[in-house]
Amino acid sequence: MPTDLKVLAVIPARWASTRFPGKPLALIQDKPMVQWVHERAEQAKLVDEVIVATDDERIFSAVSDFGGRAILTSPDHPTGTDRIAEAIKDLECDIVVNVQGDEPLIPPENIDSAIQCLIDDPSVSMSTLMTPIENLDEFEDSNIVKVVVGKKGHALYFSRSPIPYDRDKKGLVEKQSRLGYKHIGLYAYRKTFLMKLNSLPEGDLEQVEKLEQLRVLENGYSIKVVVAPGTSVGVDCPEDLATVLKILDSSASEI
Repeated sequence: MPTDLKVLAVIPARWASTRFPGKPLALIQDKPMVQWVHERAEQAKLVDEVIVATDDERIFSAVSDFGGRAILTSPDHPTGTDRIAEAIKDLECDIVVNVQGDEPLIPPENIDSAIQCLIDDPSVSMSTLMTPIENLDEFEDSNIVKVVVGKKGHALYFSRSPIPYDRDKKGLVEKQSRLGYKHIGLYAYRKTFLMKLNSLPEGDLEQVEKLEQLRVLENGYSIKVVVAPGTSVGVDCPEDLATVLKILDSSASEI
């Protein structure tokens, strides 16, 4: 659907990371991870421009070296959303997509899917993605964020705990019903909503679960959630790079 809305994809990229310092510059087949994410975001059909929001001169220089655009932000932001809000506050745009910087193989169609939500429905201020839970281990893994949605596709809650709880043991989650979904941390916002969200204080649920999207729900706003058309692999620690390389090698061998 053609649109005259201007869409920015912004990749928050900080140097400090408890498990993987300097992660955005980790090399994958001789290219820094942030470049992989940048190139994938550029392939999204609904994105007009890709920007990297970073707190570090080394990342800023690396992005400039491969021809990308980077904006330096404060190192004190508690979340990627806050970093993005600073980066785009003076830029002309209608929709902003928060593209996680640790998914070098992110499908461009996932980005388009989140954007399309806002294009199709002017009442939607923010969207995100989910994908069916594949097995019980994923459902019980606290590193995997779960989401439950209402019948109209809006988020009811996000948690690191297994939700919903199958009280009567009917096996609904194992049967891949609409109840069992894991959250994919990609967000699309209308710029006006993002700036409003950035001004809200951190919420109690957000502090407990360490999930910034709960700030939206705690303050009475809605998040539309759609099933992602593709899957991806996040890089949380150096060991995860081997998984990415294995996927790339497998794809190359199929060509």
